[in-house]
Amino acid sequence: MLGKFFKKPADDMGGRVPPGQALTTRFPVLTYGPAQHYAPEEVQLRVTGLAQPRTFGWDELLALPQTTLECDIHCVTHWSKLGTTWTGVRVTDLLALLDLDPRATHVMQRSVGGYSTNLSLDDFARPENLLAHTFGGEPLTPEHGGPLRTVVPHLYFWKSAKWVTELEFMAGDAPGFWEKNGYHMRGDPFKEQRYDDD
Repeated sequence: MLGKFFKKPADDMGGRVPPGQALTTRFPVLTYGPAQHYAPEEVQLRVTGLAQPRTFGWDELLALPQTTLECDIHCVTHWSKLGTTWTGVRVTDLLALLDLDPRATHVMQRSVGGYSTNLSLDDFARPENLLAHTFGGEPLTPEHGGPLRTVVPHLYFWKSAKWVTELEFMAGDAPGFWEKNGYHMRGDPFKEQRYDDD
């Protein structure tokens, strides 16, 4: 894992680097299946489950308040990239527009191509989480989840769904794609919650 593009940090960089991680200046491309290519104008973000059904198109998402945030990201495959910059809609701003059933405790993110991943509502409804369309001042590329992906920086990055198309609100937890295949249901990098027995 270590080599030209990865380096072991001398320490935890003031608490920014989780245990077991190496730093990279690159942005490795890791995904389930091939990158999905489609135009931003084709984006349809559906809200389903324990919420009033609603669909947000691309223009509607861009009409919402736009926020630029800097965060560190951590992959379950042991790399971390510090100081990444994303622009998009805060999850909290989106949630303020939704009529959620009070029984909702979790959300399943679903994506073009069949990917899914689960989050508790507490993990999802944080002000640093985004529905992102821009990375480093440039439109998000398909390889990194563009036109639209979630960014949930406090958890391993498989919890940040690329090509997101649906948010299904649920009364209880359920496993998504990687969770069904042995990954941890939550995925906290600072607790090294990589696999379901961690």
